[in-house]
Amino acid sequence: MGWVHNTNVKIAQSAVGKYFRLDGSGHPKERKGSFFFTEIRAGLATFFAMAYIIAVNATIVSQSGGTCPKCELTEADPFCDNNEEYMLCLASINRDLVTATAAISALTTFCMGLFANLPIALAPGMGLNAYFTFTVVGYHGTGMVPYEVALTAVFVEGWVFVGLTLLGLRQWLARAIPASIKLATGVGIGLYLTIIGLTYSAGVGLITGAKETPLELAGCYPQFKDPETGLCPPSEKMRSGTLWIGIFLGGILTVMLMLYRVKGAIIAGILLVSIISWPRPTPVTYFPHTPLGDDMFDFFKKVVTFHPIEKILAVQQWDISSYGGQFGLAFITFLYVDILDCTGTLYSMARFSGVIDERTQDFENSAIAYSVDAVGISIGSLMGTPPVTAYIESGAGISEGGKTGLTAIFAGIAFFIAIFFAPIFASIPPWATGGTLVIVGSLMAQSAKDINWKYMGDAIPAFLTIAIMPFTYSIAYGLIAGIISYMIINTTVWLIEMASGGRIVPPNKHEKEHWTWRIPGGFFPPWIQRAVRGKKDFWRSDPSTEGVEDSVDRKSESSGYPAAGEKTTEVPDKETHKLA
Repeated sequence: MGWVHNTNVKIAQSAVGKYFRLDGSGHPKERKGSFFFTEIRAGLATFFAMAYIIAVNATIVSQSGGTCPKCELTEADPFCDNNEEYMLCLASINRDLVTATAAISALTTFCMGLFANLPIALAPGMGLNAYFTFTVVGYHGTGMVPYEVALTAVFVEGWVFVGLTLLGLRQWLARAIPASIKLATGVGIGLYLTIIGLTYSAGVGLITGAKETPLELAGCYPQFKDPETGLCPPSEKMRSGTLWIGIFLGGILTVMLMLYRVKGAIIAGILLVSIISWPRPTPVTYFPHTPLGDDMFDFFKKVVTFHPIEKILAVQQWDISSYGGQFGLAFITFLYVDILDCTGTLYSMARFSGVIDERTQDFENSAIAYSVDAVGISIGSLMGTPPVTAYIESGAGISEGGKTGLTAIFAGIAFFIAIFFAPIFASIPPWATGGTLVIVGSLMAQSAKDINWKYMGDAIPAFLTIAIMPFTYSIAYGLIAGIISYMIINTTVWLIEMASGGRIVPPNKHEKEHWTWRIPGGFFPPWIQRAVRGKKDFWRSDPSTEGVEDSVDRKSESSGYPAAGEKTTEVPDKETHKLA
């Protein structure tokens, strides 16, 4: 222990220690309690808390069909589910996405630590990937726009974010959205992920679509599904072995591990179900003796290899004249959802790590952090992935003592190593990740308790946001419903109050959440305010007016974690997932 302490002191006093503001470095804003070896442990904790995204993102996004040529649709096979050639192509897309997901997560997380000095990891966003796949591109390419056009929207979104970040609009917009709508967005996306986790395509196969009712209980083996309706006969429902190992091992067991704060509980559940599904001569095998199964098994046997991105690298389609309206809707939704997702997560994690400036409600290196995320979105689209965003699983590393960018750097290195284990991550079956999606959905739903249910002007828009997302299978429609209903209800109340001279008002209007566009900290970011004041080195913070308080007494409205330094009898949940 003495050797470790002495090594920590030497590193803290080095150039590395001063750059990352380690405890004992002598930097005016050194991060108290930050030590080199603690940062290593914290980085690994963050990686293991969110390593599941490599398999889950690849599983979800590959359901879009990627760049696979569309097969001939028939009544018996309306989505090419039984087309052998098409399914072989999807398997290749999945492998590409495993490499792409690990690579973009490694790059953006490493850069977040190096340039922004924040212990926050990034990866393709859960919820955003589902919207990208099942709403924008559609299951097997049956949605609004082709995969290539959707990636173009993501690429453009990233560079728009760079401009919004430099002007401070991105931070201001996220703070200006009514609090209940922001909270409801995460809850709605959680329910959206839950439905995905219960279906066949990317989940355990518990439910399926029907005609007489919107959904129906499923859970049968694929050979028993009705070829026309896709329904399970009553005698075969809930008989599938993959369903039960997904529920008990990928779901219940994972929850039990999380209850006891076992590090890496989610990835442990996924790996256990996968290992059970890898042997071939079993009813639950992921590698049946078919051409598709043989192809996947041949790749799986390589175990350690580098799989280059072959089919989805830089495939943007810039001629969007045939998809004007659909492209615009996809672009605006990506823009808005990502503003809420990434900004809310960055603020909550920054508050948890103690770097929030309570006067301006900004955090250290915020412009750099947002820029890393924005550029990462565009680079990720070139690799074929949906928008990158900050992950609330970063709280796992922060709760382990991570306070500086070194935590993110070590997490990024771990993601880089994962690139060379593509055969393992590409061979994780959907029923292994379905339970994870349901768990993530339940964790995202916890913010529903903070919605203002007392006043209907806040409650109804929030409820519509929550309900419309899963019921329409679209995040965009949920957001539109919530925002428009909020505007209509509250504007009408305001007009009636003005017209009546203040005599006709809802009896409990005093319980309405306060909302104003005048956000504390000003409209423009600190660097613009410093430039206007005539500060020559306006890119440098002014310690006299922008100091970060040592103790933080409040929690971010979007954070499920205690503020840094806050005493609590509970350990922050290290597996909680943010939208994303």
